[in-house]
Amino acid sequence: MDVHFSQEALKEINRIIAQYPKERKNSALLPVLHVVQKETEGWLSPETMDKVASILEIKPIEVYEVVTFYTMYFTKPVGKYVIEVCQTGPCMICGSDHIIKYLEDKLGIKVGETTPDNIFTLRAVECLGACGYAPMLQIGEQYYEHLTEEKLDQIIHELGSKHSDKY
Repeated sequence: MDVHFSQEALKEINRIIAQYPKERKNSALLPVLHVVQKETEGWLSPETMDKVASILEIKPIEVYEVVTFYTMYFTKPVGKYVIEVCQTGPCMICGSDHIIKYLEDKLGIKVGETTPDNIFTLRAVECLGACGYAPMLQIGEQYYEHLTEEKLDQIIHELGSKHSDKY
């Protein structure tokens, strides 16, 4: 499968690469992966990662290592909204296990799964750096803090109702 990026994505990739010395363009890997993941419906296939390696003139394994290390990159399709619930100590003490269970029941999926309508993916992640606001979750760049069942209902309704009357 031959992977192609839009002209807008290629322009952004080239802008990012230009910020680094020519002999260090591989340093652009993380921000380039963000652009490409957005371009490719939220996840990075092996063919897409190979294309990034080609653009940056690095070995494909160097891309795979980064993509599989960082939790912000996805190697399989995800929903429109990826719900990432913090499960480290402070959030767990404040009830993140209950938050996760409530979301599993409400969405009808388990952690690591996506709703059948491809709207929500549920993930349990390590520290999101907002311990004072526990329990909390992140969807995209938005943090949701001091979570309760009522707040979760509101979040799911606001996001889900944009795409389905189910929520």
